[in-house]
Amino acid sequence: MLSTLDRKLLRDLLHARGQLVAVAAVAACAVTAFVALGSTYRSLISSQRLYYAQYRFADVFAQLERAPDPLAARIAAIPGVARVETRVVKDVTLDVPGLAEPATGRLVSIPARERPTLNDLALRRGRYVSSGRTNEVIASEAFADANHLEVGSTIGAVINGRWEKLEIVGVALSPEYVYEVKGGGSIFPDNRRFGVLWASRDMLGPAFGMQGAFNDVSLSLAPDASEPEVIARLDQLLDRYGGLGAYGRDDQISYRFLTDEIAQNRATATIVPAIFLAAAAFLLYTVLSRLITTQRAQLGTLKAFGYTNAAIGWHYLKMALGAVGAGLLLGIAAGAYAGFRLTEAYTLFYRFPVLYYEVGAGLIVLAAAISFASAALGAVAAVRRAVELQPAEAMRPPSPARFQAGLLERLGIDRSVPLVGRMIARDIERRPWRAAFTALGIAMSVAILVVGFYFFDAIHYLMRLQFQVAEREDVSVTFANPRSAGARYNLATLPGVLRVEPFRTVATRLVHEHRSRRVVVLGESSAGTLRPLVDQDFRVHPLPSGGIVLSSHLAHLLGVRAGGAVTMHVLEGARPVRQVPVSALVDEPVGLSAWMNIDALNGLLREGASTSGAFLRVDSRQAPRLYALLKRTPAVSSITVRQATLKSFQDTIAASMAISTTTMVVLACTLAFGMVYNGMRIALSERARELASLRVLGFERGEVRTILLGKEGLLTLAAIPVGWVLGAAICAMVVRAIASDLFRLPLVITSQTLAISAGVVAGASLVTALAVARLLGRFDLVETLKTGE
Repeated sequence: MLSTLDRKLLRDLLHARGQLVAVAAVAACAVTAFVALGSTYRSLISSQRLYYAQYRFADVFAQLERAPDPLAARIAAIPGVARVETRVVKDVTLDVPGLAEPATGRLVSIPARERPTLNDLALRRGRYVSSGRTNEVIASEAFADANHLEVGSTIGAVINGRWEKLEIVGVALSPEYVYEVKGGGSIFPDNRRFGVLWASRDMLGPAFGMQGAFNDVSLSLAPDASEPEVIARLDQLLDRYGGLGAYGRDDQISYRFLTDEIAQNRATATIVPAIFLAAAAFLLYTVLSRLITTQRAQLGTLKAFGYTNAAIGWHYLKMALGAVGAGLLLGIAAGAYAGFRLTEAYTLFYRFPVLYYEVGAGLIVLAAAISFASAALGAVAAVRRAVELQPAEAMRPPSPARFQAGLLERLGIDRSVPLVGRMIARDIERRPWRAAFTALGIAMSVAILVVGFYFFDAIHYLMRLQFQVAEREDVSVTFANPRSAGARYNLATLPGVLRVEPFRTVATRLVHEHRSRRVVVLGESSAGTLRPLVDQDFRVHPLPSGGIVLSSHLAHLLGVRAGGAVTMHVLEGARPVRQVPVSALVDEPVGLSAWMNIDALNGLLREGASTSGAFLRVDSRQAPRLYALLKRTPAVSSITVRQATLKSFQDTIAASMAISTTTMVVLACTLAFGMVYNGMRIALSERARELASLRVLGFERGEVRTILLGKEGLLTLAAIPVGWVLGAAICAMVVRAIASDLFRLPLVITSQTLAISAGVVAGASLVTALAVARLLGRFDLVETLKTGE
């Protein structure tokens, strides 16, 4: 048997169903965002931890020229080292069936008779390599899938100057390559043209002259070990063997990308739900405030009959909890689905053996607690008004509002504004705080869209900067070992080559005072045009004939300015140490970069005119012949085709963009609908008698609609630029939060993003206004004028 208050509650819910549905929809968006982003964050971090632990991801990494195997025992004796894995790692040129351009394969040795001690493989299909078989490899899953390679497929490779056929016997994943990129300044994946191939140590050792030797080492550390101390001791041991400088997980490119992505996901999972929960609290406040105002007489009667303040307060609080509870149930279901799709989208970039997805009970409980807390927060102020009303006061009509000259009158322009416009302006001035909060809610829906589309603006900006302005070559070729200046002329004779610009890359450690960074210095010709120095504002900077040019971020980390000097510790050859003046700084957004004139770099190394590779401009009609020749050129270890790399990344971005864009548009439209619909319904409820009177007095139906809907239209128009500003401010905070040594996103918000965000929110507001206008058209004037409210 329902109590009197419960029967009243059902009638109130039915009467205010439209507004409560809006509240439930906004609350559902908050829960959807919270559950989707929170579950994705937890799935990524739990999958990462489990994967790294199960397959023994290393803690410290180092590359070197060549060291004898017995050195591994001395490395293992370093205090704090738990395990040591030595390997042979080399990049080679591949001829992949069905791929016109040459691909680059990273050959990584693995034991033939046992599993790796560190960085073990998760075999997805096929088998492990066999002992004694020198042409068997295991391919990385991303590379195999992108090129439709299966177990039994063969690919060609130039291994230390010899053409070899390699048979794929398995497809696997490695914790070392969750995010599979070539490195060396490249941050965009191209799985068709770069892949990792694992082969037995028995094969790679003799093939590259590494019998009884290694050029790559990984370490795991004891729980109480000091990573900086281990790295320092390891560098001392590897220095005489051409060590390039050891580094920890934080500088391992795959780990860094994944960790930065998880951190960004966590920040988003906090900001977006907070916006929606605040909007839901505001909507509940306005709905309950209006309801309590219209039910003053009922409240007075209930109190006169002995209902306590607690009972009445709980009555209205149940209405708020009911609306948010409905949104909670819908949001949990929608959030679980959206989270699964978002987690699934991450597999386009990050490869796990199993990407565990679950919506834990703890996350649901937390979502419920936060949702009901926001409901209580929104309801408490309105409920307090109901509780504080005395019975006698409640039974009297509310005191009439005090009216005074409005802004238009005070400015003296009221006569120049149409009557309908003056009525809209006065309505806004009567309740400025309600209008301000409604506009703020609409502005936040604009801001959500701005933030959502900003990431695509920033990525496309980086791609344009990187692939169209900074990288103007068609093909870049890297040699297996530095070559003499004559290699430039040999490349110029290849079919289709129109221009050759040689470059020299040198691994260094740049030191200034107590700060240091491992950096690859790129030596180019000052007269070169294929790889100019370009900052993030697309300005081209000349390369000085002397000194070194640093990226602004690298200079900041080193604490050096233009005009100062750095100590360059060369990590190859004779390993000289030189003082080099800093000629200029370039605000470049990708990586930690350093440039020198190639002649000055050669002179500093005292090695004559040597090159590590060359940038080529190629006649596209001759490109297939050139690619076929480069695939079998022994001196070449790596080839990058700029346009192919760009297209591969664009295809991947397009696939992930569809999910993110759809999610952002749905969330923003729902928030805009909730704010606009609630504002219009309350205005219609408050002003029904007034609007009916205007119709009786001769106002046209369109004029009455304009009076009702014009206020929300003005608030929407005012909210759009505010939303742009809020969105830009949130983007600026995100840029600062996720900036890293790998890349710094530029704060670039295109006019297209502003137009889309404004158009989507304005469209959602218009659709909502048309729906409310239909209600106005069905008004019974006589019944409305009979009613007190």
